[in-house]
Amino acid sequence: MSSNAPHFVLPVPPQGGGANTSAQQGQFVCTEPAPRVYLLSFSSPPDNRLTPEFNQTFLLALDIIEHRLPKGVVVTTSSIAKFYSNGLDFENAIRDPTFFPRSLFPLWRRLITYPMPTVALMNGHAFAGGLMTAMFQDYRIMNPHKGFVCLNELDFGAALQPAMATVFRIKLSMSTFSNMVLESRRYPALEALKEGIIDGVGGIDETLAFIKEYKLVEKAQSVSYGPLKEELYREVIQDIDQAADRPRKFAAQEQDRERRFLESRKRVDDYSVSIGGPRSKL
Repeated sequence: MSSNAPHFVLPVPPQGGGANTSAQQGQFVCTEPAPRVYLLSFSSPPDNRLTPEFNQTFLLALDIIEHRLPKGVVVTTSSIAKFYSNGLDFENAIRDPTFFPRSLFPLWRRLITYPMPTVALMNGHAFAGGLMTAMFQDYRIMNPHKGFVCLNELDFGAALQPAMATVFRIKLSMSTFSNMVLESRRYPALEALKEGIIDGVGGIDETLAFIKEYKLVEKAQSVSYGPLKEELYREVIQDIDQAADRPRKFAAQEQDRERRFLESRKRVDDYSVSIGGPRSKL
């Protein structure tokens, strides 16, 4: 039997790197509810936003498990009942040019190439970047009684970067992905299971049963587990690795979008003049 005592507890540093420990943003706690199954429970009140401090603590926790504990299965979950993660702190994220290439994307790259099986146990809502973080893991188990999964970028006017979208294209049907993106559709657990967004429903007991049924601890012992994932998700990894060049490409896309907009408006103006109507006002 495994001990209930934590293997480690990592405090999430205060936002902005302040020295006031009373301002710590929560913690990551690693326990072992079954032999070689590592339950990584995180909390960063109020809703587990993916801040730089949260991301760096998440990465450190994954490093400790890989280098200090026997190979096994990593289960990530939240100790905040309502939320697995509510995604990015969007306003701060878009103001920080280093956030995506140096904080968020390295975490996602680590998860999708992690050399052991990973399971996201979604106890509550997983929205936008929170759902993406779960998708970068190998399996997803969701609370059947509460919580939704959703890509709600449409609601707050955010675009999807390639590193965000490719993982959904690979893991889901295009119709499901389209409904998530263009309708901002919210899926409760049973609907998410039907659409293939998650792999099962339940809590920790069901997750442990899932791990046992699929013999994931045994699969973790293979030296090829990590390399196999790197090839399986090659396109996702490429998009993450090319993220540093994304601002330049985004600027070029914006210029092209503006050019096409002006061309289309000119066609309308030319048509309007041809029938005696006015031109558009600038």
